[in-house]
Amino acid sequence: MQGKIPGSFYDGRGQEATAVGAALAMGPDDVACPLIRDMGVHLVRGVTPAEMLRHYLGKAGAPMEGRDGNIHLGAFDRGTVPMISHLPEMLPVGMGVALARRRRGLEAVAIGFCGDGASCGGVFHETLNLAAVWRAPLVVIVERNRYAYMTPEDRYLPTPKIAARAAGYGIRAWSVDGNDVIEVAEVVGEATAAARRDEGPGLIEAFTYRMHGHGAHDAQTYVPTDELELWKAHDPLLIWRARAESELGWSPRDQEMLEHRVAGEVAVALDDALSAPYPDVRHLASSVFA
Repeated sequence: MQGKIPGSFYDGRGQEATAVGAALAMGPDDVACPLIRDMGVHLVRGVTPAEMLRHYLGKAGAPMEGRDGNIHLGAFDRGTVPMISHLPEMLPVGMGVALARRRRGLEAVAIGFCGDGASCGGVFHETLNLAAVWRAPLVVIVERNRYAYMTPEDRYLPTPKIAARAAGYGIRAWSVDGNDVIEVAEVVGEATAAARRDEGPGLIEAFTYRMHGHGAHDAQTYVPTDELELWKAHDPLLIWRARAESELGWSPRDQEMLEHRVAGEVAVALDDALSAPYPDVRHLASSVFA
């Protein structure tokens, strides 16, 4: 709102566990095509908070060196590919990268993300069909967050379970609580292991919820208040903390120390990004093919 970020702002509040859990299941040569809700993938794969904030501000030293904006970024050296706004369009890109790496002898799997709205797009079906024919090492994660921008799923989705569509392609499918990071990591790990064994692609339906509007410009007034309150109780951060307390003995002091450490890291990263220079315009065309 200070005008420092070019363009709008999009966040993945409420969907953190899907992105983080999926990234934790990736191997060193795997590639992911994260979307606007999936900043956690970049962070798990090693993109630093300073790099993320430099990117948002269009500064030098970011993975895209000031090119493009908001969450349109990728770090090829860490296995993430910059996104295309039309969300299912990233699925064939990820499949192509995975196939190319497989031809080079790498045990690479691609993880492609899309929403339930994007799962109704033609490219979604075409990619899964071709991936099945080629037995491509592709795992598609549908983030079932119940809205395609402002449109509720009962207006565009004719099936109660998107995972059921996998039968039409002859591929395996999984359903998972997309707000439980441990469950997501386990299911994605199983799917990527199968793809690595040359058992073909897989489809994962992760049930989650978008806690904010489509972007900073969207007040989310079309979402019923009771629905939003229901999902607040299923916040992935609360679920993780409850599991940590019961399974690891995580204490309030541990939580306080973690939040203090993260706040400090973000403050340092923000100072770094604000003081960073803008890119030299002489290098503007360095990534243009012709």
